[in-house]
Amino acid sequence: MRVLSRRWWFENRTTGQLTIVQIPNWEIWAIGAAWLIVRLTDGGSAVGRVADSAGVGLWLVWGADEILRGVNPWRRLLGAAVIGWQLVGLIT
Repeated sequence: MRVLSRRWWFENRTTGQLTIVQIPNWEIWAIGAAWLIVRLTDGGSAVGRVADSAGVGLWLVWGADEILRGVNPWRRLLGAAVIGWQLVGLIT
């Protein structure tokens, strides 16, 4: 397979099938819950700040998990992009 081919980027190395998206894992569900809590609480409340921080931490965990255990290069690149996105948000 060539690096520029779609199959190389999206083929699940375990099953051989193309994998672009997957059923959400626990981190994504927890990120959704944190996002919802942030939206339902006052902007400066302690609960909102904790939920916001937890969301950032969960995105970093999810990205690291994808880099380490992603089923194809696309998933690994996606994990790296999410980590970069979160780090830029922390810096700015």
